[in-house]
Amino acid sequence: MTYAFQASILRPEQSDGDNAWAFVVLPKEASATLPRRGRTTVVGTMNGEAFQALLEPDGQKSHWLRINDALLKASGAAVGDRVQFEIAPATQEPEPDVPADLLAALEASPDARVTWEDTTTVARVDWIHWVVSAKQAKTRTKRIHDACDMLASGKRRVCCFDPSGYYSKAFSAPKAVGTANE
Repeated sequence: MTYAFQASILRPEQSDGDNAWAFVVLPKEASATLPRRGRTTVVGTMNGEAFQALLEPDGQKSHWLRINDALLKASGAAVGDRVQFEIAPATQEPEPDVPADLLAALEASPDARVTWEDTTTVARVDWIHWVVSAKQAKTRTKRIHDACDMLASGKRRVCCFDPSGYYSKAFSAPKAVGTANE
């Protein structure tokens, strides 16, 4: 099912040193059509320009979409413009990129690696999201260690993790330049 909506292109207040990206927050109605409140991949168009993207949860039962400079230019859009979107869930969640530190830990733990390979792609997305959402390096290192322990014991899903951020308030869309937090 394809969902059409309009949204304003926003510039993030903090851009991780790269000013060449923007974002939109999806209307809750658009997110409600997606298969999950956590990270999920969509295919769609922005002003008619096709894209595939991994949406991030905003902690408010919706998602936000990072828009790179290439898509901005190809769609003829600019920060501040109201843009037409059409999105649909990807027919198959693509295999996620595994961060190097997590991959090294999995390679060092054959039992964990076996369970990792036997899980679903969505489960691997959640494991990765749990690891990379750590705000401190110490927490990330602990999560990688814990993930390997849980996987080695046969646990296929990360426990106690709200991938939407709604209950834990762990996630939010970036703060836009010139706007207050909502």
